[in-house]
Amino acid sequence: MDLKIKEKVFMVAGASSGLGYAIASRLAAEGASVSIASRTPKDIAKAASTISNETSAEVRGYAFDARDSDSIDRWVADTINDFGRIDGILVNAGGPTPGMFEELDDSAWQNAFELTLMSSVRLIRAALPALKMNGGSILTLTSSAVKEPIDILLLSNVMRSGVTSLVKSLSVDLAKDNIRINNLIPGSIHTDRINALNSFIAKRQDISPEKVQDNAETSIPMGRYGKPEEFANAAVFLLSDASSYITGTSLIVDGGKMKSL
Repeated sequence: MDLKIKEKVFMVAGASSGLGYAIASRLAAEGASVSIASRTPKDIAKAASTISNETSAEVRGYAFDARDSDSIDRWVADTINDFGRIDGILVNAGGPTPGMFEELDDSAWQNAFELTLMSSVRLIRAALPALKMNGGSILTLTSSAVKEPIDILLLSNVMRSGVTSLVKSLSVDLAKDNIRINNLIPGSIHTDRINALNSFIAKRQDISPEKVQDNAETSIPMGRYGKPEEFANAAVFLLSDASSYITGTSLIVDGGKMKSL
């Protein structure tokens, strides 16, 4: 299938590792130019160099803080200056701190609000003028918590549900501008984030992280964690013109684990 993204320009947030990196790499492999960003300059520069060397695509790395409006605006402006256009954005940021309700103070809630919900609002808002020039696509990475709340991820349950509602609302408003916007929901995809959560759970249950993973994989019909590249394939499809009649939806990539529709 021709995804029709050659020579197009995509912005990918949180791309120094994990799901963001896998998506940026896949976009570049399909012939797109990619502007990637994350908080640590050294890490994002290394990611850009590695992806560019592996794919021969134009990939540039930028340092930004997803919680800072000015930082987001600079990344968008630098991307337009360096690439000349924006055809799609991948909205992504690190997950909020895990914990139960009574363990989370106001600062934890405020940090999650800025990191997860407001970073999405600000990045979409900053990129919209460029996207409206030629049409394009927006994809947000959320969490299985928006379908089935997870006990230890209360902040993610709440904030990512807000992102999902934002996307559904914007899909109506942006359709007239030929801009599509969707959510992509990961189940248990094997990244550093999953490893960190497994360690968090292991300490609480006084078992090993390996046992936590074994228990989790037993509950997945496909019997294993997903691979970042498998998740990236779905993301690139939704960002591409191959999904030109899909907007306002949430696609689940979880090996069949979730029971909700």
